Formats: sequence, C-alpha cells, structure tokens
Amino acid sequence: MAEQQKKVQEQDINQLRKVRREKLAELQSSGRNPFEITKYDTTCHAIDIKNNYEEMEGKQVRLAGRVMQKRVMGKASFCNILDQSGNIQSYVARDSIGEEAYKDFKKMDIGDIVGIEGEVFKTKTGEISVHAAAVTLLSKSLQILPEKFHGLTNTDMRYRQRYVDLIMNPEARDTFIKRSKILSSIRRYLDGQGFLEVETPMLVSNAGGAAARPFETHFNALSEDFKLRISLELYLKRLIVGGLERVYEIGRVFRNEGLDTRHNPEFTLMELYQAYTDYNGMMDLTENLYRHVAQEVLGTTTITYNGVEMDLGKPFERITMIDAVKKYAGVDWNEVETLEQARALAREHHVEFEERHKKGDILSLFFEEFAEEHLIQPTFVMDHPIEISPLTKKKPENPDYVERFEFFMNGWEMANAYSELNDPIDQRERFRAQEELLAQGDEEANTTDEDFLNALEIGMPPTGGIGFGIDRMCMLLTDAAAIRDVLLFPTMKSLDK
Repeated sequence: MAEQQKKVQEQDINQLRKVRREKLAELQSSGRNPFEITKYDTTCHAIDIKNNYEEMEGKQVRLAGRVMQKRVMGKASFCNILDQSGNIQSYVARDSIGEEAYKDFKKMDIGDIVGIEGEVFKTKTGEISVHAAAVTLLSKSLQILPEKFHGLTNTDMRYRQRYVDLIMNPEARDTFIKRSKILSSIRRYLDGQGFLEVETPMLVSNAGGAAARPFETHFNALSEDFKLRISLELYLKRLIVGGLERVYEIGRVFRNEGLDTRHNPEFTLMELYQAYTDYNGMMDLTENLYRHVAQEVLGTTTITYNGVEMDLGKPFERITMIDAVKKYAGVDWNEVETLEQARALAREHHVEFEERHKKGDILSLFFEEFAEEHLIQPTFVMDHPIEISPLTKKKPENPDYVERFEFFMNGWEMANAYSELNDPIDQRERFRAQEELLAQGDEEANTTDEDFLNALEIGMPPTGGIGFGIDRMCMLLTDAAAIRDVLLFPTMKSLDK
C-alpha cells in the first residue's frame, strides 16, 4: 500500500514539474524569459520592515525573495516572500498592479523568485505587509519544494540538498548565520589582541602536526606525490621563527578518518601561536576567547547544549591528566613505575591497549575510557605524557610529562595546546621515535620534517600554541546535534555507490 502511494505521489510530482516547464516555455515564447533578467535593485530585507515598522509605515520599498505561500482570492491575493532575513507577507491586488500583471501573478508557483515593489502597511489582523504596486518574476522554479507544513525532514536529504534545507528550515539558516557570526567574533577578538591572520599551504609534501592519516594525491606538473594537510602547526611555527610574534589561521584540514556525529574528514581548524608565552598563557586566552564569543554572539556566557547548562562565566577548572584518572578511575598513576604495572592495570580495568603502547600511552587510554565523559563544564586537562606529545616542551621538574593541555566541554575535546618544543635536537629525537612507530604500523605517526627542523635551528622563541575545533565550538553554541548540522556541505557517500 505504501509503495503504491509513493508511486502515485511521484506521478503527481512529475506532472507538476511538466506544468512548470510549460509555464516557462510560454513566458519565453512571449519574450518574457525570467532567466534573462540580470538584476533587481532592493531597498531592504523583510526583517528591516518588521523591526522598523513605525519608521517605514506608508513608505515605498523594494524587496526580493522566494514565494513560499500563495492565497488567491479573486481580485486580490496574499503571498509570503522569503529572503535571507525571514518571511514577510505581500498583498497583491488586481487594481493595484494591473489586470495583465495580476494574471501573470496568479500563474506564479511556490518556489518562484520575485521582486515586490510597494507600500508598507498593516492588515486588519495586524500583520506587517507590503501592498504591492508591482510584482516581477525574477527566476522560475522548475522543481517542487517539500510540503510546506512538514519542511524537509529527511536528514540525509537535508545534508545532500542543503540549498533546500536552507529554504524550508529556518533553524538551519539561523545556525549558519550564527556560525558566520562566531567566526567574525573570533577574528575580532584575536585581531584586538594583536594577532595577525595568515594563510599556509593546504597541499604539502609532509603532513605533520597531528596524529592522523592524511589524504594523498599526485601533482602531475612536478611529478611528485603530495598530501592534504592534517594540521596548521608546522608552517605557523615557521612564521614565529620568522619574527611574526602572534599569528593565527582559520582553515580547512583533511584527515582520512571515519564519519560520526563529531567527525568529518574535512573540517575547520583554528591554530594560533604566540611568542614569549607558554601553555598557561594559552589557557588564559582560551577562557577569554570563549567568553567573548558567547557573550557577543549569544548575549550570555551560560550556554545550553542538549538540555545541559555550561557556564563560561566562571573560572574554568584546571586538572592534570594524572589527577583526572585518579578521580574518575581510582588509579594513581604516580604509583605506576613500570610498563608492566601499567599493562597489568589496563587488563584489570578492561582497557584495551596495543603492544607498541608505552606507559604514557596507557595513561592516556585510561583518561579516555574513564574521565572524558565527566568533563561537562569547561575544564583544562593538563600535563600529558611525553609519548603522546611529540611537539611539546617537557616539564622541567618531570620530563616524562609535557606542558600541554586539552580543553573539554560536554565531554568533548574542544582545543589542544602546548608550550611549544623549540629545541631542534630534542625535536629530531621525537621525530625519530615517531618514525619508529610508523615502521611498526602506526599510520597516524609523524614523519621527520627536515625544513621544520632547520627552522628550529635558526631559532624559535619560547612559544605557546593552540588548536581549536571550530565545528565543535559551533555545535555547542548553536545546540546542534551533529557536526553535519554546522557544515554547509558535509562529506556524504555518493548515492550511486
């Protein structure tokens, strides 16, 4: 029965599409091809009229948008127009626009794009509207929009046809407007702190700076293999060496990984580096940046995600990874002296590990297993084991650990920061250890970057650096359930595969 209904529905839609093409052909044959119109000057958007009605009442306006509703009632009709700012009603009367123009208006379809020129007024029911003096068809819609009361509800199609999602679902449009405001707010804050925005290569010969598998490609002109960057780090540090003391970049990076609610293979990362500070300076910057963005974009430092409140106004908690594992797993890593002890604890607590994992790796696995999910309020987790931090300065008083923190909210890693390693001799040894892991089958291990080592030998000042996951930040600030909800065009499997 359902299959039969679907077949009938498809036949109806095909018939409606045919009618729309016939209407277009009629317009074109009469010399009124809407696709030949090149511009339409507007004076305002829908929201301008609604927000400033007292000033605009009785004034002539010109606006343009998509027809979303039509009610034809003999000699007068109403239509609802959607532009970027929202909806507004227009009253279209035969005596106001002329008989021939009114006939043309009645033939217009839901989805057509029109220009409306007329006077701002309120209807008898109090709805702010535009009394049309002229209606111009600017573009003919040849497809059928989803049913207006239910919108585009199929999640997969919302991601594949974001253009329809933006038309039918106001909350989607609001999310991406808010995302743009978040990025602008970040830039304003950092620019105000004396940071310089820069751009570095996406196509690289050595994809380093993170533990991730890169995408690989071939550059025909040079007959060389290249990779898409997985991080922004190593080029930005070169700029610190060059004397640019505060730099940041917001850009796409690419990691050949799986898809889930928090991961997309191409995503937006922001990294910044500041000379003459350390990871404590990066903690202060992170607190201030998050508060600034939330207050500027949302008007509050208390945000709600999936019904859970998180307070950005209070000082963020700071805890070491060892203390977090002790708190949530009941294991004191200060008492773990050997790799065998670490492995025994892992077996006892059902923490899976690999043969190549060292004591510090297993501490990190404990943290991921027992602590992460509890870090709901803003929390800095500090002082990671050296085994998982190949680009970070050692803690002088305990060289088995490094000056690194990860920033958590809602149980998610939101940022990762270091006191940057600037010792070229130590860095070469760390790269060598990474190469050994690569040889053992770790596809996410780094390879030695000789030019970066040369830059460190030129001399890099003490530096603090941090990487922010912009998409996750947008998820939290827009209460979006999945990363695909804050990416305009997320990665999707082809329909023909």
